[in-house]
Amino acid sequence: MSRPEDISPPEVFYNDSEAAKYTTNSRIIEVQTAMSERAVELLGLQESGCLVLDLGCGSGLSGEVLTENGHFWVGLDISKAMLEIAQEREVAGDTLLCDLGQGFGFLPGSFDGAISVSAIQWLCNADKTSHDPFRRLAKFFKSLNEALKRGARAVLQFYPSHPQQIEMITHAAVKSGFMTDLLIDFPNSTKAKKHYLILYNGTSGAYTRPEPVLDEDKVKVSKRARHKKAGDQPRVKSHAWVQKKKDRQRRQGKNVRPDSKYSGRKRHPQF
Repeated sequence: MSRPEDISPPEVFYNDSEAAKYTTNSRIIEVQTAMSERAVELLGLQESGCLVLDLGCGSGLSGEVLTENGHFWVGLDISKAMLEIAQEREVAGDTLLCDLGQGFGFLPGSFDGAISVSAIQWLCNADKTSHDPFRRLAKFFKSLNEALKRGARAVLQFYPSHPQQIEMITHAAVKSGFMTDLLIDFPNSTKAKKHYLILYNGTSGAYTRPEPVLDEDKVKVSKRARHKKAGDQPRVKSHAWVQKKKDRQRRQGKNVRPDSKYSGRKRHPQF
């Protein structure tokens, strides 16, 4: 089965129809959400309310995990179709159209952490004659290092096609000033194996290596907990849901309409 990054560039592959799968395919949603939760766990943020950079945010599935954990986020993606779906879904974070291989110009030390799910392997391909994969990776990691606060961590989940690709990605990260660690969940499984590159831009003494997941029973427990947590959330478009969204937007400094007894009230059809 061909890998998506071998078929066409991401901005072409993730067209309107392909992007729509991320909001309708339950299997994709389940896998992406589970990897996002693992990335946030490995990020190790000690308190809520942190500002996190979501690299390759797509339709906002990983961003929703950050929101559920009480964090604010900014998402970058090269696919306009994916970002349009994220806006339609009214995700809580801010999204920007960006080619990660060209870097990004945030102020130094803007973010408390960064995550990425299934994105950085796309930078290993030369989709144009002007593309040099290693230089694009180096530009990406240099921009990421500058955007993170001193001592912050980044967790990047990716699907390497061969060991040389892992070596190239890791070398580019180290050259940009990161301390790196590669964590592999389910290392003995061909299908369930997941690679997480953990980057740290502080001293090695402040880093403790996490343990990989070896038993799928832990994932099943995590799924049960996630479904239980989802059941505690207010129904979409309900009064409580609208109020929660407005409170979140106020904390973000956005202009929000005043509260009233009609917020979230069901409208009768107009004839």
